[in-house]
Amino acid sequence: MRWLGPLLDRPGLWHFDRRSVALGAALGVFFGFMIPVAQILASALVALLLRANLPVAAVSTLVSNPLTYGPIFVLAHRTGTALLGEVPDPVEEAHVEEQARAPIDDPKTWGERFGAIGKPLALGLAVFAVTGGIIVWVLVNLLWLLAVRLRPRAPPR
Repeated sequence: MRWLGPLLDRPGLWHFDRRSVALGAALGVFFGFMIPVAQILASALVALLLRANLPVAAVSTLVSNPLTYGPIFVLAHRTGTALLGEVPDPVEEAHVEEQARAPIDDPKTWGERFGAIGKPLALGLAVFAVTGGIIVWVLVNLLWLLAVRLRPRAPPR
């Protein structure tokens, strides 16, 4: 793991400045929606490459967690179905909701889940990942700028 030493010494990975925090949050949200497994690792690796804030990138992947995974799964499938122009099938919707309630850490169901509802789900998750990443990047930048403007200034001496 010695080869990671020089990479982890990069200043932007640990400093809290507007650029690295916004990029880290956007990366984390992107990978939190896009990749259901190993999202923290993927986000951290890309944060290393892009010099984004590493802790923020890792923490913001938790936008999808065991509590939010089911609703994200169902909404992403519905979004993908609508974007593909497919007519929602009540039987398929029931199957999607059943799969969303399955334990997230059960690896044998991932193949079943994706095989049954793959294309609409993949498209919906991609849309959520891209729009979520952009929205978070813009929000972090706006909130940072607002906080800087509202910060009390020291009186002149």
